[in-house]
Amino acid sequence: MTPVLFWALRLALLLLAVAMICALTRLLVGPTAQDRVMALDCLYINGMLMMLVLGIVYASNVYFEAAMLTALFGFVGSTAMAKFLLRGEVIE
Repeated sequence: MTPVLFWALRLALLLLAVAMICALTRLLVGPTAQDRVMALDCLYINGMLMMLVLGIVYASNVYFEAAMLTALFGFVGSTAMAKFLLRGEVIE
């Protein structure tokens, strides 16, 4: 791994951690339920991206598979929450 890639990946991990902290504060403080849902979406996307960066750092396929599962569950969860906020029920 080249030194530029090494430091770029470390910087990406740091910035993703800062973004996760910002999303977590919006999740806890958010004035409306829609703000909290968007913060949760941002949180799982940043978590997925962090797993992808860690997969590059450690050269392991397990992180990529975990990132795919996180993306799938995050999409299903955010869709269910949006439907619940819109209609008040999840299952018709």
